[in-house]
Amino acid sequence: MPPHANLASRRHVLCAAGAFGATAIAGRAFGQTARADLGTPPSVVTSPPRQWGPHAPPSIYPDPDILVLDPSFKPLLLGITAIHRVATGFLWAEGPAWSSEGQYFVFSDVQANTQYRFLWDNRRISTFRKPSNNSNGNSFDFQGRQLSTEDFFRRVIRWEHDGTMTVIADNFEGKPLNSPNDLVPHPDGSIWFTDPAYGDTLSEGHPDEAGGPTNPDGVFNPRIGAPNAGAIGGTKRALPTQTYRWDPSGRLDVVIGEDQCPDPNGLCFSPDYKTLYVCSTGKSPGDTGPGGKGVILAFDVQDNKLANMRQFTDMVVDGVHCGPDGLRADVFGNLWCSSNAPLGYAGVLVFNPAGKLIGRIRLPEVCANVSFGGPKRNHLLMCASQSLYMLQVQTQGAAPG
Repeated sequence: MPPHANLASRRHVLCAAGAFGATAIAGRAFGQTARADLGTPPSVVTSPPRQWGPHAPPSIYPDPDILVLDPSFKPLLLGITAIHRVATGFLWAEGPAWSSEGQYFVFSDVQANTQYRFLWDNRRISTFRKPSNNSNGNSFDFQGRQLSTEDFFRRVIRWEHDGTMTVIADNFEGKPLNSPNDLVPHPDGSIWFTDPAYGDTLSEGHPDEAGGPTNPDGVFNPRIGAPNAGAIGGTKRALPTQTYRWDPSGRLDVVIGEDQCPDPNGLCFSPDYKTLYVCSTGKSPGDTGPGGKGVILAFDVQDNKLANMRQFTDMVVDGVHCGPDGLRADVFGNLWCSSNAPLGYAGVLVFNPAGKLIGRIRLPEVCANVSFGGPKRNHLLMCASQSLYMLQVQTQGAAPG
């Protein structure tokens, strides 16, 4: 178990009928101090701020850090629950995914080179795979097999039911992949994944050999502390940042080029699999171009290809840019997107299918990725830097994993 891991107190939130006004007031209270005489509940932006953990005082309903920005967000919220922290003490929590068969979440601590498992029955978090080869994104396919991206070996893998491991992709047209980041399964058996170069570093994988884009002057020795660096996967970055579709036949195709979506990161399908959403984030190590703009793009899925690229959202809220990373769709087609932003805007942004921001979940840490899970797939798990947070909701995740 990671240091300081703990189960958080059960706070409740009343975001059902009549809660919109109170929640809106909490939103307007941004920057104000908690005043007992005014009845302002503590939140992540009050002073003193909201407390977290099993010994924190109970939180008033509604939860002041769940902001309803449009009435359509209210039906997605449960009136007797709240955000709670389930564990802390990680370095960079990422890639949550839910196993319906195993009844657990799996997630990565990329920098700690560890995968963890969060068992649903007793809420216990334990080491699942160590080393994890700096695994980043995780998912489960329609047969219940775990899919993972590995920054260290710069590849996509699948864990079979008999315990063996299959390499899905580690190169494109003979050139090694950069460092696959996130991935999603399709009902046709294909796997779609992004390939930026965020893992080509000392902290999340290994840098290139001398002369590579992430080690142009040969200052780094990628084998210090990692004698198998480059033994599997690439030793030097050789490809642009692209998004791929892997076919069950073994064929690998570029579906989004770097010219359309540089530095692709998180991605997910709409519930009907007719739209693919992809986050274009900041410059990867070794980028020579401008890198992504921190937006979410949408594409129409036409058989095995994509068309009609458009910007779904610029991720700007109140003039604050909220950098996207990971995202998931619910059964209504709403997108629940992680937000890497200053305190008060860090957490999760929720958009309707038209791209309108309808709600926000404020966290005391920047959020990297999210996943729906639980037996009814109605709990949102949020990997936020050093901690895990969870919120029970009145919707369900749209896809496995």
